[in-house]
Amino acid sequence: MMKIDTAKIHVKGGRGGNGCISFRREKYVPRGGPNGGDGGRGGSVILEATAGMSTLIDLWHNPHQTAENGQHGMGKLRHGKDAPDRIVKVPAGTLIRLAETGEMIADVKQPGQRVLVARGGLGGKGNARFKSSTFQAPRVAEKGEPGEERTIELEVKLIADIGLVGYPNAGKSTLLARTSAAKPKIASYPFTTLAPNLGVVRIDPEHNFVLADIPGLIEGAHEGAGLGHDFLRHIERTKMLIHVIDAAAVDGRDPISDYEQLNKELESYNPRLIRLPQLIAINKMDLPDAQTNLPRIKDYFSKLRESKAHRAGDRVFSISAVTGEGVDRLIRAAYQLLQRINQRIHERQETELDQPTFHIPKSQERFELIRGTNRFVVRGEEPRRAVLMTDMENDQAIVLLHRKLQRMGLINALTKAGIKEGDTVQIDEFEFTFSPDGIDTN
Repeated sequence: MMKIDTAKIHVKGGRGGNGCISFRREKYVPRGGPNGGDGGRGGSVILEATAGMSTLIDLWHNPHQTAENGQHGMGKLRHGKDAPDRIVKVPAGTLIRLAETGEMIADVKQPGQRVLVARGGLGGKGNARFKSSTFQAPRVAEKGEPGEERTIELEVKLIADIGLVGYPNAGKSTLLARTSAAKPKIASYPFTTLAPNLGVVRIDPEHNFVLADIPGLIEGAHEGAGLGHDFLRHIERTKMLIHVIDAAAVDGRDPISDYEQLNKELESYNPRLIRLPQLIAINKMDLPDAQTNLPRIKDYFSKLRESKAHRAGDRVFSISAVTGEGVDRLIRAAYQLLQRINQRIHERQETELDQPTFHIPKSQERFELIRGTNRFVVRGEEPRRAVLMTDMENDQAIVLLHRKLQRMGLINALTKAGIKEGDTVQIDEFEFTFSPDGIDTN
């Protein structure tokens, strides 16, 4: 079954353009100098949070996101153009993890926040960059660096103002349908709602809020039973809850036990959830059994208030989502409470700095040596980049590579580690025979 709130995608930055090998060729300049331009940078893959999305369904159909390559350098010192970044839209409220390790990269909550998940490769230098007093006619240029490539996992935690919670068939979907323009599928059996539904509740033309009908909950959900974590994940971001209780007990369960058990599940999953303000909607008052159970339910909540066990802001409302009885009073009370919560959030945010653009950090170490029998494996972004940007078919380029490795301290590190002439050195997919005087690629 397709899950529209999670996705696994493969992202790949564009390769940098190759540097150009070129020399001036003019009528009266028989020995014109090098004038090959640099390659352009490859595009990066960037995820951007947007308020206009609530699911990852588009990425289910397009799991491969690749940025364009940079343009190659040209003669007459013309540099290749940088490729544009590939901007991938995701819903605000998306968690981004590395698929291989599960490591969290970012949590984008605000529309407009960006995460750089695959950098584009650097453009290669043209031969004009290698000219020196002792190297007047370099016939060497760098290849473009490959872009980063990785698989990431996305998970949406819906950002709704108010979440509707309650056991299956409590009437949440009916309440959402009555109070908003949402049209959830409704039927008389448990687990009707298999995915969260969002609806915009309009108080008047200028005031509204987002209400989320969350899938039904069963005992053991915090351990993954039933819809389990799929349910609980979506209420972590809400600011308050409307707890819908089936007062008619149409499924044969006790309304008070349902209320207590659901709160235990919320607390077991995340203690923060039980501290959220709740409004209690005693639903199905259009049914005779609900009228019979109402005095006992009201007495239960009255005793909770007297014992001060009730959370601040909790209030109890008798409603019928089918007929609309009491619904308007519930919604207006929810909106007023939400306004107070939003004011506190706004005051707190004014004291916080804006979050910077996220990116996946690179390793701080220049390189790492792994020793084997007559073999050394080198890991690290800097030596890897140097090798991948070298034209291994060009003898001058190989000489320059050896100098780069010397400057970054790799040759000295290998010598201190006990490497001997003739031992094999592996960097990325390339293998070399070690010599302190140069590199043998044969």
